[in-house]
Amino acid sequence: MTVSPPQHRQLPTIDPVTAQVIAGALNGIALEMGHKLARMSYSSIIRESEDFGAAILDADCQQLAECAYSTPLQLGPIPGYMRGVLKAMEEDDEEFYPGDVILHNHAYYGASHGPDIGIGIPIFRGEELIGYSFTTAHHLDIGSSSPGSCGIVDAVDAFAEGLQFKAVKIYEKGVKNRQVWRMLRQNIRSAQVVVGDIEAQVAACRVGEQRFLELVDQYDLDTVLAASEVLMNYSERMIRQAVEKLPDGTYVAEGFIDGFLDDPDPSKKDLKIAVAVTIDGSDMTIDLTGTAPQVDDRPINMPFVGTVDIAIFVTLRSVLLDTALMEYVPQNSGLTRPIHIVAPKGCLANPIYPAPVIARCCPGNIVADTLMKALAQVAPKNVSGGIGNIKVVSYSGAMDEDYWVYMDITEGSYGGRYGKDGMDGVDTLYANTRNNPIEDIEAHLPLRVTRYELIEDASGAGKWRGGLGSIRDIQFLTPGQMSLEGEGNKYAPWGIFGGEDGTPGGVQILNPEDDEVQVLPSKFPCRKTKPGDTLRTISPCGGGYGNPLERDPALVLEDVLDGFLTVESAQRDYKVVIDPATFEIDKITTESLRQ
Repeated sequence: MTVSPPQHRQLPTIDPVTAQVIAGALNGIALEMGHKLARMSYSSIIRESEDFGAAILDADCQQLAECAYSTPLQLGPIPGYMRGVLKAMEEDDEEFYPGDVILHNHAYYGASHGPDIGIGIPIFRGEELIGYSFTTAHHLDIGSSSPGSCGIVDAVDAFAEGLQFKAVKIYEKGVKNRQVWRMLRQNIRSAQVVVGDIEAQVAACRVGEQRFLELVDQYDLDTVLAASEVLMNYSERMIRQAVEKLPDGTYVAEGFIDGFLDDPDPSKKDLKIAVAVTIDGSDMTIDLTGTAPQVDDRPINMPFVGTVDIAIFVTLRSVLLDTALMEYVPQNSGLTRPIHIVAPKGCLANPIYPAPVIARCCPGNIVADTLMKALAQVAPKNVSGGIGNIKVVSYSGAMDEDYWVYMDITEGSYGGRYGKDGMDGVDTLYANTRNNPIEDIEAHLPLRVTRYELIEDASGAGKWRGGLGSIRDIQFLTPGQMSLEGEGNKYAPWGIFGGEDGTPGGVQILNPEDDEVQVLPSKFPCRKTKPGDTLRTISPCGGGYGNPLERDPALVLEDVLDGFLTVESAQRDYKVVIDPATFEIDKITTESLRQ
């Protein structure tokens, strides 16, 4: 029972109906895994925000099915997680046995970053290894240098980011490795919550293992694998057809991340992301050559496998296989076969260990955003203007000789798109998590949400305007601490095809005891707080799409009535004149201004 690659199988021919029935069963397994994980989890980041992934893989680490409840940044990396596990086990001369459960979070062995812990179970049928049941989830703490698992922006290397697990068996041959579990409880803040979430992952993986074996018993293994291969070939065929419709050539774009705007070192801020898309028939190469060098002692580097590749795959699927325009294409490993990714070793998008990576999420969104900008040259009706990036905050405090820890995401916005305005107040691109209900926050934590609303009068003007970001104020009721990671405080989301740029985001600290408002950059390390301190996070607003003077005046008026736009901005940006008393359009003056 070794971890060596399985032997090639001669699979039978299978009819399309049986293939679809088995596909439905596999999807049902993944959905049940996700439901089990969400329902059993202690933390709101999994239970409410759905920052988790669940999937079934075959013995070659090809993804057969995924849970649709999950976020792409958790689902997409799962095959890479498992390949990293196999690589680590081979290096240490380890083997799999029935009953094993693996814990893995090493960012240079396939994991997206340390807090996204992967739990995997090898699925055996008798003596044969036939696949893997795998889950990932973001955990509130992994023993980093400061509380929480986000905003650890002062981590100087991978070791400062927290505990690193490289294919560690937490169950071996069905026996719980109690010493590993003891180590977890002794070295992680809010251990009851974190360990409870890990146990939920194990339970979800066991469900996947059991259901996959039941499916194999019903149809036999070769039939299940043949059906999966049919579906992967279909997904590959569909993505190749979409690529083939685009004109051959190379299309380039660049974007920038804030980095550390308050750092005097120029190598740590205003960092470039370079993307060149080369289309050659049905194959596509994404080349990130020209991207800024890695930052050796700050964690905004992005793992090539687990973050950069997923940002690219998700963006390509969204742009080329938009389910609003065509039939649903199954999500599986077939979609990645025609895509080739290049990133020079030692750049932000392919760092060298032990460069820290824990704050890789927001920079990865800019990789996706810049790729979309390049694709706009060949698929103009399938892209949006620039996106407003997210902000991720860790709130924490002392509680009964332990910590309470909470992770909050301030969503961003999308740019305008062909035929539609940008989406308001949503998590963007590959992250795609849900916000946490205010009632849940205030019922369980010494925090109060004092403001939560869409930003007015700030989206990029266009024939289809950019989406509105949000403002979120969270106040401490007891002493505590907080840290933050984000992007987009300097670089506004880009407008496209004549649309205007959106607006950057912001971060402020307020306290009702004084009138001072402290302005902070898009990321800061752990800082102490006192009761009444309030953190205000302001999202960027998306870029506009198309000439603002081509926007229907009735839509401009609707935005004014909804409070999204002022009468003054309507006239300045759209040349639409609205009477502030009657809220009626002055058609004659409007037509004159638009000449």
